[in-house]
Amino acid sequence: MESKDKFFRKKSTLNCRGKILSLDTPLVMGILNVTPDSFYAGSRLSSPDEVVQRAKSMLEDGADILDLGGYSSRPGAADVSTAEELDRVIPAIEAIMQAFPGAVISVDTFRAEVAEASVKAGASIINDISGGNLDEAMFETVARLQVPYILMHMRGTPQTMNSLTDYNDLVLDVIDELQAKVAQLKSLGVNDIILDPGFGFAKTVDQNFELMHRLEELRVLELPLLVGVSRKSMTYKYLGIDQSEALAGTIALNTIALGKGADILRVHDVKETKQTIQLYTKVTH
Repeated sequence: MESKDKFFRKKSTLNCRGKILSLDTPLVMGILNVTPDSFYAGSRLSSPDEVVQRAKSMLEDGADILDLGGYSSRPGAADVSTAEELDRVIPAIEAIMQAFPGAVISVDTFRAEVAEASVKAGASIINDISGGNLDEAMFETVARLQVPYILMHMRGTPQTMNSLTDYNDLVLDVIDELQAKVAQLKSLGVNDIILDPGFGFAKTVDQNFELMHRLEELRVLELPLLVGVSRKSMTYKYLGIDQSEALAGTIALNTIALGKGADILRVHDVKETKQTIQLYTKVTH
């Protein structure tokens, strides 16, 4: 394992508009949804005041990044206009930045216009579930803004992705599709690229497990890796439980992901994830 670590050298910092985040220890990204229909009801927030209170709680629990989304990406979710997404996201970003000026905010959007407005309002990372597929202006926008970009693997849209799960070799196809995008981004001058293999996006429950089993293969791309499995169907559907009961399963999967090279865990439950990382690093370092 030691020789493997030396061979695949990943970038170890992220420059978030002048604030440097170290990846020497895995980071926790807390999920803040300003949507009425996010797949996990416990994550839905309906006002800037609620967002600030949840942000406060997550920061106190040790969140390194707050990931704010105004467009539900659950399978089959209704489309939301750009104007409505902006109306949800921008006031929430401004409220968090006013309350916590040092917070690192990631905005979960596939729209370049929302990305640009969000960075102007104080966000410092763009988290694009579509990997640039749904807005051709996104890559150039991120390059111009010079903020870290989370490149996620997905096919189609949240409305169609469940029908696009045919792969020759799941993990190799995901790597190929991500690699082509990485080359594009680097050619445009994007310095900080984070990979997200897209658990649950154009992948069946069984494919999600295969992806987790082979997660370390993505290290060949030599980029930081984000894993987002929090309370998703691969946990609660497989176990035959409700999302509200999926914390233990989420922690189990996140622990496996850490062992396979995850650098950032995107989660609903910050305190428990921070504790998981503390114990994992104590044992492995």
